[in-house]
Amino acid sequence: MIYMTARFRVEPQTVQASLYAINDFIEGIRASEPGTLQYTSVQDFEDSFSFLHFFAFVDEAAEETHRTAANTGRFVEALYPHLEGDVVFQRWNAVASTLQAG
Repeated sequence: MIYMTARFRVEPQTVQASLYAINDFIEGIRASEPGTLQYTSVQDFEDSFSFLHFFAFVDEAAEETHRTAANTGRFVEALYPHLEGDVVFQRWNAVASTLQAG
C-alpha cells in the first residue's frame, strides 16, 4: 500500500470555493477510483485556511490512475489558483492502521 499526504494553504477569501472543490474532488475519487482506498481532507482547527489531505492507494497503478485522472486535473485547475505557496506532498511508511489492505 502507498500512503501519502498533501499540505496546502489557500487564500482567506477562497476558503468556500476551495471547500467546494475539495468535496467535488473526493466525490469523483469515490465514484471512479477503486484503487484509492482512502482519501481524507482535514481543515486545520486553528488556521481554517490550511488543509491536510491523507490518501492511501492499493498499489503504484492506483496512484498513477489517480494522478492522471480527469477528476484530478479538474481539481488542480480549481484549487491551485487559490493557493498561498505550494502543495507539499509526502510519502509515508505504514506503522499501524485500522485501514485494511485492499
